[in-house]
Amino acid sequence: MAKRGGFPGGAMPGNMNNIMKQAQRMQKQMEEKSKELEEKEWEATAGGGAVTVKVSGKREILSVKLAPEVVDPDDIEMLEDLIIAATNEALRKMDEENAAVMQQLTGGLGGLF
Repeated sequence: MAKRGGFPGGAMPGNMNNIMKQAQRMQKQMEEKSKELEEKEWEATAGGGAVTVKVSGKREILSVKLAPEVVDPDDIEMLEDLIIAATNEALRKMDEENAAVMQQLTGGLGGLF
């Protein structure tokens, strides 16, 4: 009668250990890269440089710089729009780099880790 379950020849448990070790190594690399990325800063501008926003890898706004000529009390909405645009662009840059780094580490394994 044939055996049910198990791994013939005992080959799979050794492979499983190797897979687990690789997964642990990859997880450690991902944690290290995540910490590195949290310490980085990204900057973006809007309105031809009239507004500059800097964000951290922790998704925190670090600074907002405004050119004096963009501060028009009669057009606050434009200034608000420029701040939003610059902030969103800085966050997009950060997200793109984070995704690229994780893609490089996981080799496209996606949701597995």
